[in-house]
Order: sequence, then structure tokens, then C-alpha cells
Amino acid sequence: MRGGAGWVVVALLLAGCAGAGDEPAPAALPELPGMAAESFRHRSDVALGDGFQVRLTNSGTAPFTVTSVQLDSPGFTVRPARELTQEFAPGRRYDLAARFGAVVCSASPDPVAALLTVSRDGGPAEQVRVPLAGPVLADVHAEQCAVEAVTSAAPVSVQGLVAAGDTVTGEVVLTRAAGSEPVEVTALQRSVVLEPVLSATLPATLEDGELRLPVTFRPATCEPHALAETKQPFLFPLLVSVGEGAPIAVPLPLDDAQRGLLQDLLGRVCAG
Repeated sequence: MRGGAGWVVVALLLAGCAGAGDEPAPAALPELPGMAAESFRHRSDVALGDGFQVRLTNSGTAPFTVTSVQLDSPGFTVRPARELTQEFAPGRRYDLAARFGAVVCSASPDPVAALLTVSRDGGPAEQVRVPLAGPVLADVHAEQCAVEAVTSAAPVSVQGLVAAGDTVTGEVVLTRAAGSEPVEVTALQRSVVLEPVLSATLPATLEDGELRLPVTFRPATCEPHALAETKQPFLFPLLVSVGEGAPIAVPLPLDDAQRGLLQDLLGRVCAG
């Protein structure tokens, strides 16, 4: 999720974490001599959705070569290791691109580690587990589990998008799937280049069945730099709360055809 004004901090929001304090804390992984690693995300990783970086440092006195990198965390499903070849002289640091799997909300993300395949001095390859410092993956886990908790009660969809002159129109639909607590929509936020406007009085509440909110998309800017540089032109956070819970930013789910309509809208209006 993106930082900045309008975004809701979700670290406090997981209702499913209410009993987490009753569980014993996961055991910390031991440090690995000669290696230190931390996780972080570029804007391009966030735009990719499941990307992050392992910033690995050779803190020892002997060189080594990394030939694969993989996230190791009980809070994420396993993704295949990424193959690569990166040599690390003593003191050198490189960023290794990696991916995380779907979140497992029944488990803590800790302990978080990078599972690396390493060879030293031409010797046989071995797998090592390096603890990953930094809050990035814990934050991703909290954010995605907060969204999952909301959408399990009321999945969100975007339906009936059509081009209409200098706009694209359709409906944002919430459908009751579980529970009986009211589900409330309080806002729909814009991306860098597109502004969606709901033609409904907010907050709007879903009690049962469906809540259908007409929406109109129009360009928010045609500034060339913004159009060229934005990494997430089609990210529109819908702020949704369940019962007494705090609002959660749920990204509008758009398929390729819907994204294509919005891309065509930008081209049509901004070229005029």
C-alpha cells in the first residue's frame, strides 16, 4: 500500500489479531555470521504487488556467491525461489529482488528470513537462512490481512464499466458474504492520474444483499510527468469498515479490460 495523505494506517486494525497477545512470541532466528539482511520495497515493488527487496551485506571476511533467493515466513505461502548469480566480496552490499506469496492470516509473519542458496570458494552450494530486519513484511501482512477480514464479510467488485464521453462510468458493488454487522463505505480515493466519484451519499451502509454505488472516473491530471512516472495509475482505495472497526483501504479490484478502458480514457482526454 502507498503512503501519503488519505491512507489509513492499518497496523491497529486487524480484528483477527485480537487474541494474538495470548500466543507465545515466535522464536527469533539466530544471526548468521558474515551475512546481514533487511527487507524494503521500491515504488516499483509496490506497483508489482508482491515484490520486495532483500538488501544483503557481506559482513564477513570471505567472499560468497548467491544463486537463489526466497522468502521464508510462516505468514506467507511459499513462492518459488528466484534464481540469480550475484557475487559478494567482503563489505559489499546488493539488493536482491524477491516475491512474497499470499498472506496466511492465521499465522504471524515472524520469524521472517531470506532463504538463500550460497556457494563459497567454489565449494558446493548450501542453503542458509538469514534473518530479515525491517518492518516491511510485517506491515504487508497486517495490511493484506486487514483487507481480507473486510472482504470476507463483503467482497468488493467493479461492474458495468463503459466509456461515456470524457468519463468512464459503472458501479462499485459490495455483496454480503458473511456475518451480520453493518459494512460501511466512507470514501473512495483517487490515484495520481484518475479521480473516481461516487454518485451516492456517504457514508453508505450495506446491511444485507448488495450495496451498489454508481461511480464515474475522469482524469485528475494530464500533466505529462505524472502520466509517465506514476507506478499505480489504477489504484483506488475504497475505505470500508465492518461494525465498529476502523476503516480499511480496500483497493478496487479491476481486471485487464477495465484497466484498458481507463487507460483509453486517459489517452482520449489527455490527447485532446
